[in-house]
Amino acid sequence: MFFMSYAVCIVPVAPIRLRGDHREEMVSQVLFGESLKVNDTNKEGWIHIETFGDGYTGFCRSNQFVLMQQLIEERNEYSGDWVEEIRVNDQKLMIPFGSNLSILNADIPGYKFSYNGNIYDAGSKEISAASITNIASLFLNTAYLWGGRSVYGIDCSGFVQAVFKMLNIRLARDANQQVTAGEAVGFLQEVACGDLAFFDDEKGDIIHVGILLSSNQVIHSSGIVRIDAIDSEGIINGTTKRRTHRLRVIKRIIPVL
Repeated sequence: MFFMSYAVCIVPVAPIRLRGDHREEMVSQVLFGESLKVNDTNKEGWIHIETFGDGYTGFCRSNQFVLMQQLIEERNEYSGDWVEEIRVNDQKLMIPFGSNLSILNADIPGYKFSYNGNIYDAGSKEISAASITNIASLFLNTAYLWGGRSVYGIDCSGFVQAVFKMLNIRLARDANQQVTAGEAVGFLQEVACGDLAFFDDEKGDIIHVGILLSSNQVIHSSGIVRIDAIDSEGIINGTTKRRTHRLRVIKRIIPVL
C-alpha cells in the first residue's frame, strides 16, 4: 500500500517523462531540491508526479528522489552561480543555477547536506532592468533542450520560467500557457525590459517565447540561449541575418520599473 505523498529531488537534474519508460519523451525537468506531489508508485521504480507551481504531471525515477510524508517548507533561496557544489551524505554533487536550497533546513532521516556556495534570495532582490538582464545572461550559450529547465540544457519557455523564478515570480511551464498572463503591450516602442514576446506558427498557435531586453533586442532559447534583434515582424537571427520567428503578441508581467 502506498502512503508517501511527496518527494524531493536529490540529483542535479531529474527528467520528467511522459510515461514511465526511459525511452519516452522528456516533457520537463526537476532541479535539485525541488519538491513534488507523488500520485502513485510502481514496482518498476517509477513515480507518477505532479509539480508544484506549474502543475506538470509525468513520471520520474524514484531513486532520484527522497519520498516523504510531509512537504518541505519552501524558501525562496536558490543556488546563485552557474554551477555550485553541494554534498549529500559526503558525496559531491554539482547542482545548476536556481536549484532550491530549502532542503538545507529540512530534517530528512538518513540524509545530511552541506553547502558553502552562493545563496540567491529571490524574495529580497530588487527587480530592475539590470537584475533581469544579469539573471537572463547567466543562461547565454546554454544548449536548447526540449523539456529542459536548467543551464545544462533549456527550452524557450523553461528559460523564461527559470529567469522569472529568480525574480520571485511564478509562471506557467509552456509558452501557450505563459501567454495568458500579464497585460498586452501594443507596440514594440512601448516595451520595457522584462516584457515577454510570444511567437506563433502558420496556424496561429503560440510556439515560442523570449524576454525583451529593449525594443530591439530579445534573449531567447533557440538552438542556444542567445540575444537577437527583433522588430514588429519578429526575430532576426544575429548570425544568419534570417528571420526565424513571427511576433504575435507582447505581454507585460512585471509593472514598469
